[in-house]
Amino acid sequence: MPKKILTNVHEIMRLKHYSLKTEKSYIYWMKKFYYYHQQQDVYNVSGEHIKKFLTYLAVKEKVAPSIQNQALNALLFFI
Repeated sequence: MPKKILTNVHEIMRLKHYSLKTEKSYIYWMKKFYYYHQQQDVYNVSGEHIKKFLTYLAVKEKVAPSIQNQALNALLFFI
């Protein structure tokens, strides 16, 4: 994931007083999403991209619904 984007995310989360744990978690999900979509242009994220990623988490990774929700919140913060 481009370093500039991560720096911007860190800065915004600090300005909004997010906890460090939340910041790390959101960045983890953003990176996982980025690499899942094979490093496509992160500025052109669509609802379909998010839907495919969340489906992948549910079906292939078998993550709990609460974890899917955490990933969704991270991506919504990102876009």
